[in-house]
Amino acid sequence: MPLNQTLGSYSELFMLLAAGTYVVAFLAFAWDMATSGKTGQRDAGRLAESKAAKVPVMAGASAAAGGAGDAGSRVASSSAASSRIATVADSGLGYTTRRNAARVGVAISIIGLVIHGAGVVTRGIAADRVPWGNMYEFCTTGAFLVVAVFLLTLIKRDLRFLGTFVLGLAVIMMVAAAVAFWTPVGHLVPALQSYWLMIHVSIAVLSSALFTLTFSMGILQLVQSRRESKIAAGGLDRGGFLGLVPNALTLEALSYRINTIAFVGWTLTVMFGSIWAEKAWGRFWGWDTKEVWSFVIWVVYAAYLHARATRGWTGTRAAWLSIVGYLCVIFNFTVVNMYFSGLHSYAGLPTS
Repeated sequence: MPLNQTLGSYSELFMLLAAGTYVVAFLAFAWDMATSGKTGQRDAGRLAESKAAKVPVMAGASAAAGGAGDAGSRVASSSAASSRIATVADSGLGYTTRRNAARVGVAISIIGLVIHGAGVVTRGIAADRVPWGNMYEFCTTGAFLVVAVFLLTLIKRDLRFLGTFVLGLAVIMMVAAAVAFWTPVGHLVPALQSYWLMIHVSIAVLSSALFTLTFSMGILQLVQSRRESKIAAGGLDRGGFLGLVPNALTLEALSYRINTIAFVGWTLTVMFGSIWAEKAWGRFWGWDTKEVWSFVIWVVYAAYLHARATRGWTGTRAAWLSIVGYLCVIFNFTVVNMYFSGLHSYAGLPTS
């Protein structure tokens, strides 16, 4: 079937409109963090202070009755210390503040996702195949899935505090696709003309989208953990927007669950890639650069899951392992595709 360049042009227009919409959503989420975080943190702090103020009275009465004044003082001191860490979200990601800017951000993100979906679909129709045959298509489809997964998780969990980071990364991916990886509509190279392309690459893109979410959580976990340590040591809380972010422990637990699902997906990616390699080249594994780095990613996330589950690697060490794993994903997608020659050189970039 001949290529439809006109429909391909419409696809690029949809991609541009989606990127612009995501920028607006990004600004809405950023405004939510700048305003709701401070307002909610202030209200939570006042509530905690009012509760702590009642402790000395109760402690004094206890001392008069049973001579337990020292114990009451310690309780009061503990309550006062905990009141200095004011967060808007509880461990169940429940929010008490009304976040209009976040609602606007979600609504605009949905509009952007619909436009983005139109761009992905029209690209596929224009090329008469699945729209992830080169770096441009992988990047645009990946950005689509990142936003889609983020919005779907909002049905179960209030992760709107991630909106600024997720939409920011989506915009970066769209800009990179348009500026650095742009490729006109074209046919696939012979090695990619297989039904395994749909299976292998679609799972890889979805797993990468989940890793993007946990990368954002890992960054926030490190910053939030530093804030909590500073406040626990008696320092002033200057976190601002971090009052809108759940505590580091909640972030770590949620990141671990999502990484577990993404790891299963990446395991299937490597397995199906090996099966495809056997059908295409007559061997399951050949230590091609792309294969090696896909395995490196698997090893890093396997080490993360193993260390956290059996070795007690929690807190910042677990967050750093998750971040390193995502950096390996980025390296595999960009540097390996663009600068390493091999059987997997399908960047689709125009050559000079």
